[in-house]
Amino acid sequence: MKILHFADLHIGVETYGKVDPVTGLNSRMLDILASFDYLVDYALKNEVDLVLFCGDTYKSRDPSPTQQREFAIRINRLAIAGIPVFMLVGNHDLPNAERKATSTEIFSTLAVKNVYVAARPGVYPVPTKNGVVQIAALPWVRRGAMMKQEDTKGLNLEQINLRLEQSLTGIVQSLAEKIDTSLPAILAAHLWVGLPNGKTREGTERAMTLGQEHSLLVSGVANPAFDYVALGHIHISQEMHKQPPVVYAGSLAKLDFGDEGDEKGFYEIDITQKTGETRELTYQFHPAHGRRFLTVDITLETQDLNPTDTILKALEARKAELTGAIVRLQLNIPAELNQLINDAAIRATGGDTEHFTINKNISRTARTRLGAESTEKLEPLDALNLYLQLKQTSPEHAEILTRYARELLAGEKSQ
Repeated sequence: MKILHFADLHIGVETYGKVDPVTGLNSRMLDILASFDYLVDYALKNEVDLVLFCGDTYKSRDPSPTQQREFAIRINRLAIAGIPVFMLVGNHDLPNAERKATSTEIFSTLAVKNVYVAARPGVYPVPTKNGVVQIAALPWVRRGAMMKQEDTKGLNLEQINLRLEQSLTGIVQSLAEKIDTSLPAILAAHLWVGLPNGKTREGTERAMTLGQEHSLLVSGVANPAFDYVALGHIHISQEMHKQPPVVYAGSLAKLDFGDEGDEKGFYEIDITQKTGETRELTYQFHPAHGRRFLTVDITLETQDLNPTDTILKALEARKAELTGAIVRLQLNIPAELNQLINDAAIRATGGDTEHFTINKNISRTARTRLGAESTEKLEPLDALNLYLQLKQTSPEHAEILTRYARELLAGEKSQ
């Protein structure tokens, strides 16, 4: 049995995007859909048995009809090909009122064949062409569904979070008790799972959080009743536990510069039934090869006589990396060089990038004093030489400045 595990599409993220002249859609939406298309094409080509999506379809709780259409087109490609799709409801999929419909509820309402949507915890037996797999679903659970208001009276925040963790652990345990051990079983959850040492890599979800967070230690989900634990919510792909494997797929595409150094994609799970009830499971990460984010960091020195040229040469040297990427040029510059930088000329080099922005970190140093010796007693050139020494100006730069000073002074005398 072959299963694809992915999560956190967040269709609707438009940061650093622009309108595509052909489709009229935002370019960032097209980036996310391109990564999704790659996964769908892979599933069809390799005849996978199940595609498991662990929540957060859209960025917003109220996606536009266009966003819903584009998601449905790709889900329909899988379903028509006979590949079941199992979807969890994530925190970004939940409406702000309890009785409103979720953004993915339409699939279960219309009873779309081969598409399953879990909005509540439960164990779902999903038939595939290679047998039945049990999905123990733990979608994002509202705090109110786990704890009544009277249960929190007199408790501080730490005590409330402990109660919530105990409640979540109880839900996972009850799901595990319903598992038929003769069949493969996967816990699919959308929640914050932490490591005891606090080394969980958080990623961009922190900046996109909707509502209050509740979390669970990895020991609360690493139940031996499950062959694999598929997680969504945190945007960085990472393995939290070995036996059973507890794995965050991460977001399928890079959403902003917080994802710059992370590889995005999905996991492929292979389950082989051995003699009796013994099963062998392997899994591997597949990169989705989406849009790249790139920060170019350049530090300029005070002695630089042509800072614009220095920047342009540095960008030219990395032209291959810049092509097609969303680029952030980070300039670290002394205040005195800022006026010498030609921003227009630098932006013109970003023509081959998807998006190009310039950030400046301008450092201002305290003015250098010439010491106790009165400047009134110094000749202009002597005062200049003393100043350049105190500024530790390079000999080459000092020579050029001194030559210019002589020319200025000679011009004044001639007048």
